[in-house]
Amino acid sequence: MNQTTPQSDSAIVIIGSGLAGYTVAREIRKLDKAAPITLITREPGYFYSKPMLSTALASKKEAMQLVSTAADGMTTQLEMTILSECNVSEINAGTQTIKTSKGDLPYGKLVMALGADQIRLPLQGSAANEVITVNDLEDYARFRTAIEGKKKVAILGAGLIGCEFANDLVLGGYEVDVIDLAPQALGRLLPEAAALELQGKLSAAGVRWHLDTTVNAIDHKGDSLQVTLKNGSTINCDVFLSAVGLKPRIELAKATGINVGTGIQVNRELETNIKNIFAIGDCAEVDGLVLPYVMPIMQAARALAPTLLGQATALTYPAMPVMVKTPALPTIVSPPAKGAEGKWTTTPVEGGLEARFESADGKLLGFALMGTATAQRGALTKELPAMLA
Repeated sequence: MNQTTPQSDSAIVIIGSGLAGYTVAREIRKLDKAAPITLITREPGYFYSKPMLSTALASKKEAMQLVSTAADGMTTQLEMTILSECNVSEINAGTQTIKTSKGDLPYGKLVMALGADQIRLPLQGSAANEVITVNDLEDYARFRTAIEGKKKVAILGAGLIGCEFANDLVLGGYEVDVIDLAPQALGRLLPEAAALELQGKLSAAGVRWHLDTTVNAIDHKGDSLQVTLKNGSTINCDVFLSAVGLKPRIELAKATGINVGTGIQVNRELETNIKNIFAIGDCAEVDGLVLPYVMPIMQAARALAPTLLGQATALTYPAMPVMVKTPALPTIVSPPAKGAEGKWTTTPVEGGLEARFESADGKLLGFALMGTATAQRGALTKELPAMLA
């Protein structure tokens, strides 16, 4: 246990040591040097950049090299208490206390920065229990151990994380097969023409695609794994990585009587239906939006910090493009809002591609920029409507 401040029922207590939890603490400290803050985490409490997990192999970084600051350093830097390797089993909203594996803790304001879990699809076959997911630093360390001395990796999921891992692995010298039920890569983010461009560049780098199909079974075959696809074909690999998406951690909120949908439902001040309990990051749902990306987390933390200190501040989301870390074809995308009416137009440019989603009257509602066209990011972002005004 790292402790620098006494426990207090006026304390701000944060559950979770990911980007959301630590960024809230940083934003509070910018406004108030003395407010008591306690952060509880089931992890060791170090700070690292989670987005680097899908790009660390090519940069030859081992898991612990991704840690930028140890728990003791975070304690000193943010002048707060960190309860590391500590589980929260219950929240009592009536008495404003939390039951943890290190004892009960009172809170004045509680922030749930619980993150999300990798979705695990139920798979058949004798090797179904050997499926790996990477969702934190310890998962990544296990993954690095699993691929050590191996050659072939199969990835289930052609979304953002799947494509980033695929590019990283081929750069690291691995043979990579990517499987997805969708007919294209990045199905939720890119128009078809842009997806084909990305698939082409990753194919040239060595990625093999198996789209419009899924996995029927994973079985042991000698020293390797045999993946049988629904379309009847088979893939042999040494390691099978699942990257089909994230599921917000909502169980603790549900057990507390907090309203949940896809995520933990909060208002524009990030407060749940229970007074003094807030949620932020991958676990939170604001006005129906669950945005597991860096920029929305930073934006939300800047709004939440003053609210926790007594100055209610409503969250707004400007347009926030997402960077897809695929060196084979750098991509920045700002998909149109769900239900937006309009159409995509795609223009090849020297060394890249620009795709625009425009309404009937010519208003820009979304874009995808690839290769050299990513230089247009700033100019086009200014034209987009806010995600949450």
